[in-house]
Amino acid sequence: MPPRALMLQGTGSSVGKSVLVAGLARALVRRGLRVRPFKPQNMSNNAAVTQDGGEIGRAQALQARACGVPPVVDMNPVLLKPQGMTGSQLVVRGRVRGQVRARDFQSFKRGLMPEVLESFHSLAAQADIVLVEGAGSASEINLREDDIANMGFAQAAGIDVVLVGDIDRGGVIASLVGTQAVVAPQDARRIKGFIVNRMRGDPSLFAAGMGAVAARTGWRPIGLVPFLDRVRDLPAEDAADLAPGGPVAGGGIRIAVPCLPMIANFDDLDPLAAEDGVSLRMVARGQVLPPCDLIILPGAKATIADLAVLRAEGWDVDILAHVRRGGHVLGICGGYQMLGQGIADPDGIEGPPATVPGLGLLDVTTVLEGGKRLEDVTGLLLPERVRLRGYEMHMGRTDGPDHASRPLIDLDGRPDGAVSPSGRVWGTYVHGLLADGTARAALLARLGGVSHGHDHDVRIDMALDALADHLEAHLDIDALLALARPVNPASASAQAPCEQAEG
Repeated sequence: MPPRALMLQGTGSSVGKSVLVAGLARALVRRGLRVRPFKPQNMSNNAAVTQDGGEIGRAQALQARACGVPPVVDMNPVLLKPQGMTGSQLVVRGRVRGQVRARDFQSFKRGLMPEVLESFHSLAAQADIVLVEGAGSASEINLREDDIANMGFAQAAGIDVVLVGDIDRGGVIASLVGTQAVVAPQDARRIKGFIVNRMRGDPSLFAAGMGAVAARTGWRPIGLVPFLDRVRDLPAEDAADLAPGGPVAGGGIRIAVPCLPMIANFDDLDPLAAEDGVSLRMVARGQVLPPCDLIILPGAKATIADLAVLRAEGWDVDILAHVRRGGHVLGICGGYQMLGQGIADPDGIEGPPATVPGLGLLDVTTVLEGGKRLEDVTGLLLPERVRLRGYEMHMGRTDGPDHASRPLIDLDGRPDGAVSPSGRVWGTYVHGLLADGTARAALLARLGGVSHGHDHDVRIDMALDALADHLEAHLDIDALLALARPVNPASASAQAPCEQAEG
Protein backbone atom coordinates (compact mmCIF):
# COMPACT_ATOMS: atom_id res chain seq x y z
CA MET A 1 0.00 0.00 0.00
CA PRO A 2 1.22 3.55 -0.68
CA PRO A 3 1.90 5.72 2.37
CA ARG A 4 -0.93 7.88 3.60
CA ALA A 5 -1.03 11.20 5.44
CA LEU A 6 -3.46 13.22 7.54
CA MET A 7 -3.04 16.73 8.93
CA LEU A 8 -4.23 18.05 12.29
CA GLN A 9 -4.75 21.81 12.29
CA GLY A 10 -6.07 23.93 15.14
CA THR A 11 -8.53 26.73 15.66
CA GLY A 12 -5.71 28.49 17.53
CA SER A 13 -2.34 28.03 19.16
CA SER A 14 -2.00 25.69 22.14
CA VAL A 15 -5.21 23.75 21.50
CA GLY A 16 -3.32 20.48 22.01
CA LYS A 17 -2.30 19.52 18.47
CA SER A 18 1.21 18.43 19.44
CA VAL A 19 -0.01 16.19 22.24
CA LEU A 20 -2.79 14.69 20.10
CA VAL A 21 -0.30 13.83 17.34
CA ALA A 22 2.01 12.20 19.90
CA GLY A 23 -0.81 10.15 21.40
CA LEU A 24 -2.20 9.14 18.02
CA ALA A 25 1.28 8.17 16.87
CA ARG A 26 1.73 5.86 19.86
CA ALA A 27 -1.75 4.39 19.36
CA LEU A 28 -1.13 3.68 15.66
CA VAL A 29 2.29 2.18 16.31
CA ARG A 30 0.65 -0.20 18.76
CA ARG A 31 -1.68 -1.20 15.92
CA GLY A 32 1.36 -2.27 13.92
CA LEU A 33 1.71 0.75 11.63
CA ARG A 34 4.92 2.55 10.74
CA VAL A 35 4.19 6.15 11.75
CA ARG A 36 6.20 9.34 11.25
CA PRO A 37 5.43 12.83 12.63
CA PHE A 38 5.80 15.96 10.53
CA LYS A 39 5.42 19.67 11.19
CA PRO A 40 6.26 21.87 8.19
CA GLN A 41 6.97 25.01 10.21
CA ASN A 42 7.38 25.45 13.93
CA MET A 43 8.17 28.39 16.20
CA SER A 44 9.73 27.40 19.50
CA ASN A 45 12.86 27.88 21.56
CA ASN A 46 12.43 24.39 22.97
CA ALA A 47 14.44 22.30 20.53
CA ALA A 48 16.03 18.87 20.36
CA VAL A 49 19.19 17.49 18.76
CA THR A 50 18.45 14.95 16.02
CA GLN A 51 20.09 11.69 15.11
CA ASP A 52 21.41 13.27 11.91
CA GLY A 53 23.11 16.16 13.71
CA GLY A 54 20.56 18.94 13.35
CA GLU A 55 17.79 20.41 15.50
CA ILE A 56 14.00 20.34 15.43
CA GLY A 57 11.19 21.43 17.71
CA ARG A 58 11.01 19.49 20.97
CA ALA A 59 7.39 18.51 20.21
CA GLN A 60 8.47 16.65 17.05
CA ALA A 61 11.20 14.86 19.00
CA LEU A 62 8.53 13.73 21.48
CA GLN A 63 6.33 12.59 18.60
CA ALA A 64 9.25 10.63 17.15
CA ARG A 65 9.65 8.97 20.53
CA ALA A 66 5.96 8.07 20.43
CA CYS A 67 6.60 6.45 17.03
CA GLY A 68 9.56 4.49 18.40
CA VAL A 69 12.04 6.09 15.98
CA PRO A 70 14.93 8.55 16.40
CA PRO A 71 14.21 12.21 15.63
CA VAL A 72 15.53 13.47 12.26
CA VAL A 73 15.56 16.93 10.71
CA ASP A 74 12.92 16.03 8.10
CA MET A 75 10.29 15.87 10.86
CA ASN A 76 10.41 19.68 11.25
CA PRO A 77 12.12 21.22 8.22
CA VAL A 78 11.48 24.87 9.16
CA LEU A 79 12.05 26.00 12.76
CA LEU A 80 11.87 29.63 13.88
CA LYS A 81 13.56 30.40 17.20
CA PRO A 82 12.58 33.84 18.55
CA GLN A 83 15.71 35.82 19.33
CA GLY A 84 14.81 39.21 20.75
CA MET A 85 15.81 42.28 18.74
CA THR A 86 16.99 40.31 15.70
CA GLY A 87 13.63 38.63 15.08
CA SER A 88 14.01 34.87 14.84
CA GLN A 89 16.80 32.50 14.06
CA LEU A 90 15.79 30.51 10.98
CA VAL A 91 16.66 26.80 11.05
CA VAL A 92 16.04 24.90 7.81
CA ARG A 93 16.38 21.13 7.79
CA GLY A 94 18.27 21.25 11.05
CA ARG A 95 20.80 23.96 10.20
CA VAL A 96 20.87 27.68 10.96
CA ARG A 97 20.26 29.68 7.80
CA GLY A 98 20.25 33.17 9.27
CA GLN A 99 18.02 35.61 11.11
CA VAL A 100 14.67 36.84 9.79
CA ARG A 101 12.14 39.37 10.97
CA ALA A 102 8.46 38.43 10.99
CA ARG A 103 7.48 40.72 8.14
CA ASP A 104 10.40 39.58 5.96
CA PHE A 105 9.62 35.93 6.62
CA GLN A 106 6.08 36.22 5.25
CA SER A 107 7.43 36.96 1.77
CA PHE A 108 10.50 34.76 2.04
CA LYS A 109 8.83 31.54 3.17
CA ARG A 110 7.38 30.74 -0.27
CA GLY A 111 10.88 29.67 -1.31
CA LEU A 112 11.00 27.09 1.48
CA MET A 113 8.10 24.99 0.19
CA PRO A 114 10.26 22.74 -2.04
CA GLU A 115 12.44 21.79 0.93
CA VAL A 116 9.37 21.29 3.12
CA LEU A 117 7.85 18.94 0.55
CA GLU A 118 11.12 17.11 0.08
CA SER A 119 11.29 16.41 3.81
CA PHE A 120 7.65 15.31 3.85
CA HIS A 121 8.16 12.84 1.02
CA SER A 122 11.36 11.52 2.56
CA LEU A 123 9.40 10.63 5.69
CA ALA A 124 6.47 9.23 3.73
CA ALA A 125 8.83 6.80 1.99
CA GLN A 126 9.58 5.27 5.41
CA ALA A 127 6.01 5.13 6.70
CA ASP A 128 2.56 3.66 6.44
CA ILE A 129 1.13 6.96 7.64
CA VAL A 130 2.49 10.46 8.27
CA LEU A 131 0.74 12.54 10.93
CA VAL A 132 1.15 16.20 10.02
CA GLU A 133 0.75 18.95 12.59
CA GLY A 134 -0.22 22.47 11.61
CA ALA A 135 0.95 25.66 13.33
CA GLY A 136 -1.10 28.32 15.08
CA SER A 137 -4.59 28.77 13.66
CA ALA A 138 -6.04 27.51 10.40
CA SER A 139 -8.18 30.64 10.24
CA GLU A 140 -5.33 33.16 9.98
CA ILE A 141 -6.35 34.17 6.49
CA ASN A 142 -4.11 37.24 6.73
CA LEU A 143 -1.16 34.82 6.53
CA ARG A 144 -2.66 32.47 3.95
CA GLU A 145 -0.67 33.78 0.99
CA ASP A 146 2.57 31.77 0.67
CA ASP A 147 1.58 29.69 3.72
CA ILE A 148 3.69 26.59 4.32
CA ALA A 149 2.39 25.68 7.78
CA ASN A 150 -1.35 25.05 7.44
CA MET A 151 -3.66 25.12 4.42
CA GLY A 152 -0.85 26.10 2.09
CA PHE A 153 0.95 22.90 2.91
CA ALA A 154 -2.23 20.79 2.83
CA GLN A 155 -2.98 22.03 -0.69
CA ALA A 156 0.61 21.57 -1.89
CA ALA A 157 0.84 18.05 -0.49
CA GLY A 158 -2.73 17.09 -1.44
CA ILE A 159 -3.76 15.91 2.02
CA ASP A 160 -6.90 16.40 4.08
CA VAL A 161 -7.33 18.00 7.48
CA VAL A 162 -8.95 17.31 10.84
CA LEU A 163 -9.55 20.53 12.82
CA VAL A 164 -8.89 20.61 16.57
CA GLY A 165 -10.70 22.97 18.95
CA ASP A 166 -10.08 23.50 22.68
CA ILE A 167 -13.28 23.54 24.74
CA ASP A 168 -11.38 24.47 27.91
CA ARG A 169 -10.74 28.01 26.64
CA GLY A 170 -14.41 28.57 25.70
CA GLY A 171 -16.15 29.40 22.45
CA VAL A 172 -15.23 26.14 20.78
CA ILE A 173 -18.39 25.93 18.63
CA ALA A 174 -17.81 29.42 17.26
CA SER A 175 -14.10 28.76 16.66
CA LEU A 176 -14.77 25.57 14.71
CA VAL A 177 -17.72 26.83 12.69
CA GLY A 178 -16.07 30.22 12.26
CA THR A 179 -12.99 28.60 10.72
CA GLN A 180 -15.13 27.15 7.94
CA ALA A 181 -16.76 30.55 7.46
CA VAL A 182 -13.53 32.54 7.02
CA VAL A 183 -11.18 30.25 5.09
CA ALA A 184 -11.30 30.09 1.31
CA PRO A 185 -13.79 27.54 -0.08
CA GLN A 186 -11.04 25.35 -1.54
CA ASP A 187 -9.35 25.28 1.89
CA ALA A 188 -12.61 24.54 3.68
CA ARG A 189 -13.08 21.52 1.43
CA ARG A 190 -9.83 20.09 2.78
CA ILE A 191 -11.31 19.87 6.29
CA LYS A 192 -13.06 16.52 6.69
CA GLY A 193 -13.48 16.11 10.43
CA PHE A 194 -13.07 17.78 13.82
CA ILE A 195 -11.93 16.97 17.35
CA VAL A 196 -12.92 18.83 20.51
CA ASN A 197 -10.10 18.65 23.03
CA ARG A 198 -9.71 19.11 26.81
CA MET A 199 -13.29 18.54 27.98
CA ARG A 200 -13.70 18.87 31.76
CA GLY A 201 -16.76 17.44 33.47
CA ASP A 202 -19.51 15.27 32.01
CA PRO A 203 -18.88 14.66 28.26
CA SER A 204 -22.57 14.05 27.67
CA LEU A 205 -23.18 17.75 28.32
CA PHE A 206 -21.49 18.58 25.01
CA ALA A 207 -23.15 15.91 22.88
CA ALA A 208 -25.50 18.51 21.40
CA GLY A 209 -22.50 20.77 20.76
CA MET A 210 -20.75 18.08 18.74
CA GLY A 211 -23.94 17.61 16.73
CA ALA A 212 -24.29 21.35 16.15
CA VAL A 213 -20.77 21.66 14.73
CA ALA A 214 -21.29 18.63 12.50
CA ALA A 215 -24.62 19.96 11.22
CA ARG A 216 -23.27 23.42 10.42
CA THR A 217 -20.03 22.30 8.79
CA GLY A 218 -20.69 18.85 7.33
CA TRP A 219 -17.51 17.63 9.01
CA ARG A 220 -17.28 14.25 10.65
CA PRO A 221 -17.10 14.37 14.47
CA ILE A 222 -14.03 12.34 15.38
CA GLY A 223 -14.38 12.64 19.13
CA LEU A 224 -14.56 14.65 22.33
CA VAL A 225 -11.35 14.21 24.33
CA PRO A 226 -11.59 14.67 28.11
CA PHE A 227 -8.78 16.47 29.91
CA LEU A 228 -5.98 14.03 30.87
CA ASP A 229 -3.81 14.98 33.82
CA ARG A 230 -0.99 12.61 32.76
CA VAL A 231 -0.23 14.98 29.87
CA ARG A 232 1.59 17.12 32.46
CA ASP A 233 4.36 14.49 32.44
CA LEU A 234 5.12 15.28 28.78
CA PRO A 235 7.54 18.10 27.86
CA ALA A 236 5.86 21.43 27.12
CA GLU A 237 6.56 22.88 23.67
CA ASP A 238 6.16 26.59 24.31
CA ALA A 239 7.20 28.92 27.11
CA ALA A 240 3.54 30.04 27.13
CA ASP A 241 2.75 26.59 28.57
CA LEU A 242 4.88 27.26 31.64
CA ALA A 243 2.88 28.13 34.73
CA PRO A 244 4.64 30.74 36.90
CA GLY A 245 4.10 30.11 40.57
CA GLY A 246 4.12 26.96 42.62
CA PRO A 247 5.20 26.13 46.17
CA VAL A 248 8.62 26.90 47.61
CA ALA A 249 7.85 26.40 51.29
CA GLY A 250 7.61 23.17 53.21
CA GLY A 251 9.91 20.17 53.31
CA GLY A 252 12.37 19.00 50.73
CA ILE A 253 14.62 20.94 48.38
CA ARG A 254 13.30 24.36 47.35
CA ILE A 255 14.21 25.51 43.83
CA ALA A 256 13.40 28.86 42.20
CA VAL A 257 13.65 29.62 38.48
CA PRO A 258 13.33 33.18 37.16
CA CYS A 259 11.05 33.06 34.12
CA LEU A 260 12.89 35.14 31.49
CA PRO A 261 11.37 36.13 28.13
CA MET A 262 13.73 34.12 25.90
CA ILE A 263 13.81 30.98 28.06
CA ALA A 264 14.84 27.96 25.98
CA ASN A 265 14.96 24.20 26.44
CA PHE A 266 13.05 24.60 29.67
CA ASP A 267 12.11 20.90 29.71
CA ASP A 268 15.46 20.58 31.50
CA LEU A 269 13.39 21.42 34.59
CA ASP A 270 10.75 18.69 34.21
CA PRO A 271 12.67 15.92 35.99
CA LEU A 272 13.11 18.11 39.06
CA ALA A 273 9.45 19.09 39.09
CA ALA A 274 8.59 15.38 39.09
CA GLU A 275 10.66 14.67 42.21
CA ASP A 276 8.54 14.15 45.34
CA GLY A 277 11.22 15.73 47.50
CA VAL A 278 11.55 18.88 45.40
CA SER A 279 9.46 22.06 45.39
CA LEU A 280 10.09 23.97 42.13
CA ARG A 281 8.70 27.43 41.45
CA MET A 282 8.77 29.41 38.22
CA VAL A 283 9.05 33.04 39.34
CA ALA A 284 7.20 35.55 37.17
CA ARG A 285 8.47 39.02 36.40
CA GLY A 286 7.55 41.55 39.05
CA GLN A 287 8.21 39.09 41.89
CA VAL A 288 11.31 38.67 44.03
CA LEU A 289 13.18 35.39 44.00
CA PRO A 290 12.01 33.63 47.19
CA PRO A 291 14.25 32.04 49.82
CA CYS A 292 15.31 28.66 48.45
CA ASP A 293 18.11 26.12 48.31
CA LEU A 294 18.87 26.39 44.59
CA ILE A 295 18.31 29.00 41.88
CA ILE A 296 18.42 27.70 38.31
CA LEU A 297 19.12 29.95 35.35
CA PRO A 298 17.96 27.85 32.38
CA GLY A 299 18.80 28.17 28.70
CA ALA A 300 18.17 31.41 26.83
CA LYS A 301 17.82 32.03 23.10
CA ALA A 302 19.02 35.62 23.56
CA THR A 303 21.39 35.60 26.53
CA ILE A 304 22.31 39.28 26.55
CA ALA A 305 18.67 40.40 26.27
CA ASP A 306 17.57 38.05 29.04
CA LEU A 307 20.45 39.16 31.25
CA ALA A 308 19.25 42.75 30.83
CA VAL A 309 15.73 41.71 31.90
CA LEU A 310 17.16 39.81 34.87
CA ARG A 311 18.89 42.99 36.01
CA ALA A 312 15.86 45.18 35.33
CA GLU A 313 13.79 42.89 37.58
CA GLY A 314 16.36 43.13 40.37
CA TRP A 315 16.92 39.40 40.23
CA ASP A 316 20.69 39.90 40.01
CA VAL A 317 20.53 41.41 43.50
CA ASP A 318 18.40 38.49 44.70
CA ILE A 319 20.85 35.96 43.24
CA LEU A 320 23.92 37.61 44.77
CA ALA A 321 22.19 37.80 48.17
CA HIS A 322 21.20 34.14 47.84
CA VAL A 323 24.84 33.16 47.27
CA ARG A 324 26.04 35.28 50.20
CA ARG A 325 23.57 33.39 52.41
CA GLY A 326 25.13 30.08 51.32
CA GLY A 327 22.68 29.20 48.58
CA HIS A 328 23.48 27.31 45.38
CA VAL A 329 23.08 28.37 41.76
CA LEU A 330 23.00 26.26 38.58
CA GLY A 331 23.27 27.86 35.15
CA ILE A 332 22.51 25.80 32.04
CA CYS A 333 23.71 26.96 28.62
CA GLY A 334 22.65 30.63 28.40
CA GLY A 335 22.26 30.63 32.18
CA TYR A 336 25.86 29.43 32.46
CA GLN A 337 27.00 32.31 30.25
CA MET A 338 25.18 34.80 32.51
CA LEU A 339 27.07 33.54 35.59
CA GLY A 340 30.46 34.55 34.18
CA GLN A 341 32.42 37.80 34.22
CA GLY A 342 31.16 38.98 30.85
CA ILE A 343 29.55 38.13 27.51
CA ALA A 344 30.90 39.51 24.23
CA ASP A 345 28.92 39.51 20.99
CA PRO A 346 31.39 41.09 18.53
CA ASP A 347 29.54 39.90 15.42
CA GLY A 348 26.07 40.98 16.51
CA ILE A 349 24.65 37.45 16.63
CA GLU A 350 22.00 38.41 19.18
CA GLY A 351 21.63 42.07 18.26
CA PRO A 352 23.93 45.08 17.91
CA PRO A 353 27.58 44.13 18.69
CA ALA A 354 28.12 44.53 22.42
CA THR A 355 30.05 43.38 25.45
CA VAL A 356 28.16 43.23 28.76
CA PRO A 357 29.18 42.27 32.29
CA GLY A 358 27.89 39.01 33.70
CA LEU A 359 26.86 38.24 37.26
CA GLY A 360 30.49 37.55 38.22
CA LEU A 361 29.75 34.33 40.11
CA LEU A 362 32.07 32.24 37.93
CA ASP A 363 35.51 33.27 36.69
CA VAL A 364 34.78 32.62 33.04
CA THR A 365 33.98 34.79 30.02
CA THR A 366 31.89 34.01 26.96
CA VAL A 367 32.34 35.07 23.35
CA LEU A 368 29.32 34.54 21.12
CA GLU A 369 30.52 33.40 17.71
CA GLY A 370 29.17 31.70 14.62
CA GLY A 371 28.73 27.95 14.39
CA LYS A 372 26.34 26.04 16.61
CA ARG A 373 27.39 22.96 18.56
CA LEU A 374 24.68 20.30 18.18
CA GLU A 375 25.46 16.87 19.57
CA ASP A 376 24.48 14.22 22.08
CA VAL A 377 27.07 13.82 24.82
CA THR A 378 28.01 11.41 27.59
CA GLY A 379 30.41 11.92 30.45
CA LEU A 380 30.99 12.13 34.18
CA LEU A 381 29.61 14.57 36.76
CA LEU A 382 32.54 15.80 38.84
CA PRO A 383 33.66 15.14 41.50
CA GLU A 384 31.19 12.28 42.09
CA ARG A 385 32.20 10.73 38.73
CA VAL A 386 28.71 9.40 38.10
CA ARG A 387 27.83 8.75 34.46
CA LEU A 388 25.48 11.12 32.67
CA ARG A 389 24.10 11.80 29.23
CA GLY A 390 22.61 14.85 27.61
CA TYR A 391 23.06 17.11 24.63
CA GLU A 392 24.69 20.40 23.64
CA MET A 393 22.91 23.06 21.62
CA HIS A 394 24.61 26.42 21.78
CA MET A 395 26.56 29.14 20.05
CA GLY A 396 29.53 30.66 21.85
CA ARG A 397 32.71 29.67 23.64
CA THR A 398 33.22 29.99 27.39
CA ASP A 399 36.71 29.92 28.95
CA GLY A 400 38.43 31.01 32.14
CA PRO A 401 40.13 29.80 35.32
CA ASP A 402 37.04 28.17 36.84
CA HIS A 403 36.45 26.22 33.60
CA ALA A 404 40.10 25.19 33.33
CA SER A 405 40.60 24.15 36.97
CA ARG A 406 37.10 23.16 38.11
CA PRO A 407 34.87 21.90 35.27
CA LEU A 408 31.49 20.55 36.33
CA ILE A 409 31.51 17.70 33.83
CA ASP A 410 34.07 15.57 32.03
CA LEU A 411 32.65 14.82 28.59
CA ASP A 412 34.81 11.77 27.93
CA GLY A 413 38.02 13.80 28.05
CA ARG A 414 36.65 17.26 27.20
CA PRO A 415 35.93 19.58 30.16
CA ASP A 416 32.54 21.27 30.30
CA GLY A 417 31.22 23.99 32.54
CA ALA A 418 32.69 25.47 35.68
CA VAL A 419 32.38 25.43 39.46
CA SER A 420 33.07 28.38 41.76
CA PRO A 421 35.81 28.12 44.43
CA SER A 422 33.06 27.79 47.07
CA GLY A 423 31.62 24.81 45.22
CA ARG A 424 28.12 26.35 45.35
CA VAL A 425 27.83 27.88 41.86
CA TRP A 426 27.71 25.51 38.89
CA GLY A 427 27.55 26.12 35.18
CA THR A 428 27.25 23.76 32.22
CA TYR A 429 26.41 23.66 28.54
CA VAL A 430 24.83 20.19 28.88
CA HIS A 431 21.06 20.11 28.46
CA GLY A 432 19.25 17.01 29.70
CA LEU A 433 21.67 16.65 32.62
CA LEU A 434 18.80 16.51 35.11
CA ALA A 435 16.91 13.85 33.14
CA ASP A 436 19.64 11.39 34.02
CA GLY A 437 18.59 9.79 37.31
CA THR A 438 22.07 9.21 38.71
CA ALA A 439 23.33 12.72 37.92
CA ARG A 440 20.15 14.29 39.27
CA ALA A 441 20.47 12.29 42.49
CA ALA A 442 24.08 13.39 42.90
CA LEU A 443 23.22 17.08 42.45
CA LEU A 444 20.30 16.88 44.88
CA ALA A 445 22.55 15.13 47.40
CA ARG A 446 24.82 18.20 47.31
CA LEU A 447 21.81 20.17 48.55
CA GLY A 448 21.03 17.68 51.28
CA GLY A 449 18.17 16.11 49.36
CA VAL A 450 17.36 12.57 48.36
CA SER A 451 16.19 11.67 44.86
CA HIS A 452 13.83 8.80 44.24
CA GLY A 453 15.96 8.22 41.15
CA HIS A 454 13.04 7.79 38.77
CA ASP A 455 13.94 7.28 35.14
CA HIS A 456 12.50 10.33 33.43
CA ASP A 457 12.47 8.62 30.03
CA VAL A 458 10.37 5.78 31.44
CA ARG A 459 8.00 8.33 32.96
CA ILE A 460 7.52 9.98 29.56
CA ASP A 461 6.91 6.64 27.85
CA MET A 462 4.32 5.70 30.46
CA ALA A 463 2.56 9.02 29.87
CA LEU A 464 2.56 8.39 26.10
CA ASP A 465 1.02 4.96 26.66
CA ALA A 466 -1.63 6.44 28.95
CA LEU A 467 -2.37 9.11 26.34
CA ALA A 468 -2.68 6.49 23.59
CA ASP A 469 -5.13 4.51 25.76
CA HIS A 470 -7.10 7.71 26.39
CA LEU A 471 -7.37 8.55 22.68
CA GLU A 472 -8.34 4.99 21.77
CA ALA A 473 -11.22 5.34 24.23
CA HIS A 474 -12.44 8.76 23.10
CA LEU A 475 -11.60 9.15 19.41
CA ASP A 476 -12.82 7.24 16.39
CA ILE A 477 -9.33 6.29 15.25
CA ASP A 478 -10.69 4.05 12.49
CA ALA A 479 -12.44 7.12 11.08
CA LEU A 480 -9.17 9.08 11.23
CA LEU A 481 -7.39 6.35 9.30
CA ALA A 482 -10.16 6.36 6.71
CA LEU A 483 -9.62 10.10 6.19
CA ALA A 484 -5.89 9.70 5.56
CA ARG A 485 -5.14 10.16 1.85
CA PRO A 486 -2.45 8.36 -0.14
CA VAL A 487 0.62 10.56 -0.54
CA ASN A 488 1.01 11.89 -4.08
CA PRO A 489 4.71 11.83 -5.09
CA ALA A 490 4.04 14.42 -7.80
CA SER A 491 3.62 17.11 -5.14
CA ALA A 492 7.30 16.80 -4.25
CA SER A 493 8.40 18.65 -7.37
CA ALA A 494 5.45 20.94 -7.96
CA GLN A 495 6.94 24.06 -6.39
CA ALA A 496 9.34 26.79 -7.42
CA PRO A 497 13.04 26.49 -6.56
CA CYS A 498 14.17 27.59 -3.11
CA GLU A 499 15.53 31.06 -2.47
CA GLN A 500 18.20 32.03 0.05
CA ALA A 501 17.36 33.71 3.33
CA GLU A 502 18.15 37.29 4.05
CA GLY A 503 18.11 38.50 7.61
